[in-house]
Amino acid sequence: MNRKCLPLAAPLAAALAALALPASASAQQVTPVLGANGTLLSVSAEGRAARAPDLATFNAGVVSQGKTASEALTANSAAMTRVIAALKRAGIADRDIQTSNLSLSPIYQPQRSLPDGTIDPPQPRITGYQTNNQVSVRQRNLADYGKVIDTLVSAGANQVNGPAFEVEQPDAALDEARVSAMAKARARAELYAKAAGLRVARILSISENGGWAPPPQPVMYRMAAMEAAAPSAPVQSGELQLNMTVSVQFELLPQ
Repeated sequence: MNRKCLPLAAPLAAALAALALPASASAQQVTPVLGANGTLLSVSAEGRAARAPDLATFNAGVVSQGKTASEALTANSAAMTRVIAALKRAGIADRDIQTSNLSLSPIYQPQRSLPDGTIDPPQPRITGYQTNNQVSVRQRNLADYGKVIDTLVSAGANQVNGPAFEVEQPDAALDEARVSAMAKARARAELYAKAAGLRVARILSISENGGWAPPPQPVMYRMAAMEAAAPSAPVQSGELQLNMTVSVQFELLPQ
């Protein structure tokens, strides 16, 4: 049996080697080649585009306590059901509501040091349980953000964090920032070339670094004890800067 399989080994190995060659060749990095009198210039530039946000993301939820784990979870589930129902009544779609945290943990009696050096109580003692249920919410109608928060608090939410404003489809703005970054890079290359008594001959390479990311979420905390008739929380969405950085290598030649 072994003698019959041997003739297949060489063609198979050759075929595998042939398949491997393009992969290894494509993994090699191409180094820009300068002309005989060429000078390499590397320039980085940042482009920016401003847009009004059209999406706000925030977290809302309920923290409940009880003497037993079951009591804490039952109370929390009832309150959270009301909060989610309030979100839907406010016009938030199901696809824009997602559970981000659900936890149940014991509450321990605080320990204290006595004058004789002992600890009271000597061992940690569980006095109850705490349940935390949070949902991540995407709100598309920014004009109603304050009203939605007030509605949630009235429904029983006692934790609200946010908002983080975003541009839902930033591609067009990022392309605008790319064009701006390239124009700046070219202008700087021309400036350096002129100062050195040279001219820009060609672009050797272009690489993109980073991009826009939503800013960190500011924190807003409101307790459920606030009156339902209180004025809506004032919120200003402002304007977002979408940034893009490019690194460009130019070849400079004598005038």
